[in-house]
Amino acid sequence: MPAPMLLKALPGSSKYTDCPAEPCLMVIFGASGDLTKRLLMPALFNLHCDNLLGENFAILGIAMDNLDSNAFQEHMSADIRKFNTRKSFDEGAWNRFVSKLHYTQGNFGDQAAYQRLGEKMKALGSQYNTQGNVLFYMATPPSVFDLVSSNLDRAGIKTSSGWVRIIFEKPFGHDLHSAIELNRLLLKYWKEEQIYRIDHYLGKETVQNLLAFRFANGIFEPLWNKDRIDHIQFSVTETVGVENRGKYYETSGVLRDMIQNHMFQMLAYLCMEPPSSFKPDAIRNQKAEVLDAVRIMTPETVKTHSLRGQYGPGKRSDGTAAAGYRQELDVSTTSSTETFAAIKLFIDNWRWEGVPIYLRSGKSLWKRGTEIVVQFKQAPEILTRGTNASPGEPNRLIFHIQPDQGIELRVQAKTPGPALATQKVNMRFDYADSFEASRGTGYEVLLYSCMIGDATLFSRTDLVETAWRIAQPMLDAWAAEPAQDFPNYPVGGWGPKAAYDLIENDGRRWVEVIGRNVLNKIPLFQKCSEVFLHNLAINLRPDIYSQGDLIIRHGEIGKEMFIISRGSVEVLNEAGKVMATLADGAFFGELSLLNSIPRTATIRALTPCDVFILDKADFDRVLKLHPDFAENLKEMANKRYPGRES
Repeated sequence: MPAPMLLKALPGSSKYTDCPAEPCLMVIFGASGDLTKRLLMPALFNLHCDNLLGENFAILGIAMDNLDSNAFQEHMSADIRKFNTRKSFDEGAWNRFVSKLHYTQGNFGDQAAYQRLGEKMKALGSQYNTQGNVLFYMATPPSVFDLVSSNLDRAGIKTSSGWVRIIFEKPFGHDLHSAIELNRLLLKYWKEEQIYRIDHYLGKETVQNLLAFRFANGIFEPLWNKDRIDHIQFSVTETVGVENRGKYYETSGVLRDMIQNHMFQMLAYLCMEPPSSFKPDAIRNQKAEVLDAVRIMTPETVKTHSLRGQYGPGKRSDGTAAAGYRQELDVSTTSSTETFAAIKLFIDNWRWEGVPIYLRSGKSLWKRGTEIVVQFKQAPEILTRGTNASPGEPNRLIFHIQPDQGIELRVQAKTPGPALATQKVNMRFDYADSFEASRGTGYEVLLYSCMIGDATLFSRTDLVETAWRIAQPMLDAWAAEPAQDFPNYPVGGWGPKAAYDLIENDGRRWVEVIGRNVLNKIPLFQKCSEVFLHNLAINLRPDIYSQGDLIIRHGEIGKEMFIISRGSVEVLNEAGKVMATLADGAFFGELSLLNSIPRTATIRALTPCDVFILDKADFDRVLKLHPDFAENLKEMANKRYPGRES
């Protein structure tokens, strides 16, 4: 089916956004909790302000807190001013919306509470003419899913004259066995078409845009295969640690918390086959097929295709000290829970055979960001043979999911001047530059989709279980063989060195999206122009060195300049005597490149080091295009090496 026909039914198209959701009564279990006040209520208010909730809509909350409807409205009115995401708060709109909020107190195990709930639902359904449509929302831990479902069934209030749907929050199980058991229990009380397993990550515009981008732009789909794509990278990095979630995280870890659900969902969207239509089951069928084709690891391949890490004490980007994971509240001092993981997967089908897919995610890292990098195969070197030009780096398509939202294509372009030489340039689309929209919570499109019966963005039973089948071998292997080197990266670092080895052993490297804000913290670049920093950022490559690693050796021919992002190194003369130490923000290796001479010293990592590397070809081009920076660099080099003119 041609792309324009497919896109008529894509979530977010005019078919959806011009029409209010269907009438319904939304019943929230756990209505007094954090999820409701921080995410659900702001999302519902956004839908109300955008005229996507009709007049025939109301909310009924139920929780153990001893409140009535008036007290519940007062609590929500105070909380919305903290967690509202709109550019400006509309008091009138909130006053109209808050009148639709109602509450009943009840213990989830008390049958009498369900009788009161049923009576309240009947009265509100009549008052707001919701046509018998009911949306239950389980803003609760999974441990009570069965309890609530069985009591709703026993009380006879999960049937109605209209449609009845229920939203379940993740996690959907703790491992494969528990996921299968949870699904068995849910399907005992609900039909599959009634169940909406919500993953807020799929509410992000840029995640949904993966579908639109692939199937609405005919220039890319012919390239979307093993013949044109070298590999794919998924990265989800967070600057925060576990904070006050230590008790939860000790039973979870990053593989369960992030990779098994959010990242596998993004992988499915990016790598699935074109669906026959954009009907929910057509898309979910293709997602299930591609996940089912992911090669399941053996205990042996877990050791070679995956790694894990845990953050230790370090410092955040503002220089303040931060505790390691084992010092966090409710965390064991000998914990082997992973806060970082990197894995290499393969999809065994015709489209992706032999194409490695790398995923990594971690907490307490140097930056917050979610990116997907599609790296195309290198252009043939024969095209530049006999010239001074190099083929340059491969083309890369980068999806920026958060915090920046956009799409970037990095290509090679000729540099100005008579010689044939190329450099990396990027073509970038940013949502903020093209669309005027209030920042959402990520729940708006998911709640709206559920109210109109579109299950496209929700996981089906088979999708949940297939994702766990991929993760289970790693969980088993890691449980059988606890990590011996934890912690293995500091707070504020780039993660374990082994994560770089994982991809570099394949002749590839992680693509770090480096912002100008990162470079501005380095003294060498603080006075540089925005254009310079932009061009420099896409040419720096990161690397990690362990304590004691030799970074450069005396007498070698220099091919790179190094900039320390974090850590310290010692400078040794030819006799091995320590001459100086360099730390965060310092640089070295430039003298050899400036003067085309062998290295004048050996540099050894004094601590674990995260460094930016600028290759000689890019170094020479930067100096040529930015003479002011060249002079600044020479001046700083002369101060460091008095008596030696650069």
